[in-house]
Amino acid sequence: MALPKRRHSSTRRDKRRAQWKLDAPPATRCSHCGAVKRPHHVCMQCGYYRGEEQIAVQG
Repeated sequence: MALPKRRHSSTRRDKRRAQWKLDAPPATRCSHCGAVKRPHHVCMQCGYYRGEEQIAVQG
């Protein structure tokens, strides 16, 4: 296993760790009801996907 010859500074360590962050999941608008939904998923508000009803939603 490789061993470092010199100690890395805390600045170098922190710059590397600065990239570890969560991104918000992508969101789009439903073309049928306008609710916010995940892309390529059935809308949980109206049950439509690509203009066709896929699941029957109560309510």
